[in-house]
Amino acid sequence: MLEPNGRQILNIVGKESLAKGILLPQDMPAAIEALERAIAQDEAAQEQRRQSALAAGESLPRSDTVTLRQRAVPFIDMLKQCQRAEKEIVWGV
Repeated sequence: MLEPNGRQILNIVGKESLAKGILLPQDMPAAIEALERAIAQDEAAQEQRRQSALAAGESLPRSDTVTLRQRAVPFIDMLKQCQRAEKEIVWGV
């Protein structure tokens, strides 16, 4: 994951630093919820842009970007696995 995308994911879960950090098992449910909420908001915004373009008679641009869902789901899966195993996620140490 590129740095801006990693920063976005970490900011969503309430972590500021890309250099060093830790997510404890007890913090993982809130992190998962925050990511799922951000994904829902992102998808709603995308749908609203699509509906606005259709209503204006504009053609929809082809999307070549990777969505927040595509970036976040592997991280959510890792959070769930670590939570079940009661293991923290540590980076930068």
